[in-house]
Amino acid sequence: MSFTKKMNYYLKGLQEPPKYVYNASDIKLYEEYIKDNIGEFDMVYHELYSPDVHLDILIIPPDSKNNFYKLVTRGLGAYKMNVPDIIKDEGLDRAELIMYLPSDWNFDFEKEENGWVISQIKNIARTPIMEDSWIGFGHSFSEDEKATKPFASNTKLSSTLLLNALNKDYEYLDLTLPDKGRINFYQVFPLYREEMLYKQQNGVEALMKLFSDKDLIPVVNINRKNYCEDLEKNIENEIEEEIEK
Repeated sequence: MSFTKKMNYYLKGLQEPPKYVYNASDIKLYEEYIKDNIGEFDMVYHELYSPDVHLDILIIPPDSKNNFYKLVTRGLGAYKMNVPDIIKDEGLDRAELIMYLPSDWNFDFEKEENGWVISQIKNIARTPIMEDSWIGFGHSFSEDEKATKPFASNTKLSSTLLLNALNKDYEYLDLTLPDKGRINFYQVFPLYREEMLYKQQNGVEALMKLFSDKDLIPVVNINRKNYCEDLEKNIENEIEEEIEK
């Protein structure tokens, strides 16, 4: 993005402040929780223009225990999602997202092969706002219905799945803000097209059972094994049969 375009976004942001934001107390408590449970962030990918939530991304560098970057959103939880009536009382109406990147990831986000991780996080985060819906465990996302468009030219990954995120000790995250209530953290886990189709047909648990222990650690690997590559024809045939019915 050019300097002029960045300045235009910045000025627009000053003129049109976001509708849903954490208050100062929420931000302090949130950042303390992230530092204690995920790690110290030394860089923030700031959003210049925020039409709804102000969605910054905290970047936590690798350390001796976790040799990968952790990208954590800050701001999505200020928006109360429209969850189905059946789960209205289960505290699932607020969320934040986490994504893990390898220690050698190139942070030149202006290039598509590096920056798709940012655009995917932002797209997922704004889905419940734009569609007046919600996001949660097991939800999947792609550019088109069958996830035919890869994220970038250097990978065939083309969709994402939300899993429950874990802290630095691999335990479930649990944060409640006084002004907002429970904040749910979801891991953004990239999938291949065939894996997403398999998940749609068989569910998240069945898909995860196909993965080796190595690839269950949710660090983005743009060249990892496709665990459903050989199942593509069977999956598409099953979907076409369902449509015909």
